[in-house]
Amino acid sequence: MSTPPDPASSRHALPLAAVTIDDHFWSPRREVVRTGTIPQQERQLRSGGQFEALRLGWKPGDPNEPHIFWESDVAKWIEAASYSLAKTPDPVLDAAVDEAIDLLAGAQQEDGYLNVYFTVVAPGKRFTDLRDTHELYCAGHLIEAGVAHHSATGKTSLLDIVRRFADLIDREFGPGGSAEGGYDGHEEIELALVKLYRATGERRYLDLSRRLIDARGTEPFYFDLEREERGSEGYFSFAFPERPKQVQRFREYTQSHLPVREQTEAVGHSVRAMYLYTAMADLALEYGDDGLRSACERLWQNLTEKKMYVTGGLGSDPSIEGFGPDYDLPGIGGYAETCAAIGLVFWSQRMALLTGEGRYADVMERALYNAALSGASAEGTHYFYGNPLASDGSVHRHEWFGVACCPPNFARLLTSLEYYAYAEGANEALVTLFVAGSAAFSLDSGAVRLDVATEYPRTGSVSITVTPAEAATFTVAVRMPGWAGGSATAEVNGDPVDVPSAVAGGYLRLEREWREGDVITLDLPLAPQRLWANPAVTEDVGRVALRRGPLVYCLEGVDHDVPVAALSLPRDSGFGTELDEDLGIEAIVADGFADIAPDGDERLYRETPPDSRPTRVRAVPYFAWANRGQSTMEVWIRETAR
Repeated sequence: MSTPPDPASSRHALPLAAVTIDDHFWSPRREVVRTGTIPQQERQLRSGGQFEALRLGWKPGDPNEPHIFWESDVAKWIEAASYSLAKTPDPVLDAAVDEAIDLLAGAQQEDGYLNVYFTVVAPGKRFTDLRDTHELYCAGHLIEAGVAHHSATGKTSLLDIVRRFADLIDREFGPGGSAEGGYDGHEEIELALVKLYRATGERRYLDLSRRLIDARGTEPFYFDLEREERGSEGYFSFAFPERPKQVQRFREYTQSHLPVREQTEAVGHSVRAMYLYTAMADLALEYGDDGLRSACERLWQNLTEKKMYVTGGLGSDPSIEGFGPDYDLPGIGGYAETCAAIGLVFWSQRMALLTGEGRYADVMERALYNAALSGASAEGTHYFYGNPLASDGSVHRHEWFGVACCPPNFARLLTSLEYYAYAEGANEALVTLFVAGSAAFSLDSGAVRLDVATEYPRTGSVSITVTPAEAATFTVAVRMPGWAGGSATAEVNGDPVDVPSAVAGGYLRLEREWREGDVITLDLPLAPQRLWANPAVTEDVGRVALRRGPLVYCLEGVDHDVPVAALSLPRDSGFGTELDEDLGIEAIVADGFADIAPDGDERLYRETPPDSRPTRVRAVPYFAWANRGQSTMEVWIRETAR
């Protein structure tokens, strides 16, 4: 069932230009991305062949054959660079982006098609292997880059390119087109088309997104039809030799096993799922589509209650880069791809906008501060693809990957943080993340600026100064994190607020006549907390995790004189905190125990238990691990009764 959306109640993120971030936690990290990450990624794209491939000079027999997803790497880099340019002019970077766009323009075919692989490696085979070859995935990232570049710079050079490509896709996937009824194996274009519609006002792009969503998982299955027409198993047949015998598993892999409105469980490749669900939430908002909204809510419940790591990481099965069974969340053997956590940030934001409920933004915050932020090193030039919750000491970040989706995804997330910090309703200014800076809103009652001062997440004190253009009545809604447990306090101009009665849907909703200089103050409790997993997560039975505010913590071997697996924490031990000067964040300290063999005893097995000596246990934020050399690491700590 679809009902027309009420434009007056539709929430949306603020434009990038409406938000200024001046934050002790995020600003230095964003500066690292601007000055270190983005230039390093440009060098990798040049030396790896992605830029050069766009010149269309490759010929059969030449080395370094262009890959099916190289356009997506370039596109995400352009998107990150564009967001950076929107805030900090940089003529050198601007010129590099223009060069990349010129290369894309030169690679675009006369009818608008743009994919190097199907231009020089497999000409004549476009749109014949949608399941495997990432054509629409690459197109989606190009579209997102075009929208971002236009929004950030005002230029239309890339936007014009991607509109021509989108117009071609609309024709080819429409009635009578060569791919009528088709959809992509790696979802991405669906959410990109919604962005393109919002940037251009062209309704065809929104309708195309919905058409792709509606076709997915319907019978006869499109990927079966194209395989029969193609006469082969597809590009990735070498990687999935078992696919012909495991038909249902690999339909689930691409979330094409059922029509999307009938899906109830998060299955398959976790990044693909996140991009699909993000588009479903976008379309539910745009069309007032109750079926898509209900499906999103069912999938959300399954994912967050049975398949999400405590860090917000997603995907426990490395063999499919995706979801395992319910409660299957291994530590060392887990996966939790950086891109999946970033995708969860996207979906969480869209669900918060769709519903107005803060619980979705709570998950967005968890994924952002933990599973996504851990994806790059402190200096911003080494990366995790997977983000395990335990390490035997062999795990480390890499400078680049053959499949390099995660590094530029990380860069574009941090450079676009503005989109996730605030939202705007008809007469409602929402503060979703606690990030110092300012935001300008255009409400029904008039223009409003909010100035936020905080050292979150090091402290839980937040001050919000409200400045309307003139005195007016409207709502300021401030998210009250679920982890605060009802212990937060708030004041307006020094007068206490009855927080329990003012909180609705996870937001502290303050409706009143606001005047220039009114101040909201918030005090969020940041005492360390214990978390326990459902006993069905068998690997975590008898273990405990530590959290302080939005941050999940871990033990690292570099802080201890024994491997962290030998450490245990009594259930009744108290916690202290100490500022880590390098991180600018408190570490958690506690009195624990270390199991050790008696001096000189090197036997593999013995008839008596190991010695247990008191030791100081030190936990650091999970996002920061593996920055001080390789060592053992664990999020879930062995727990003793006392």
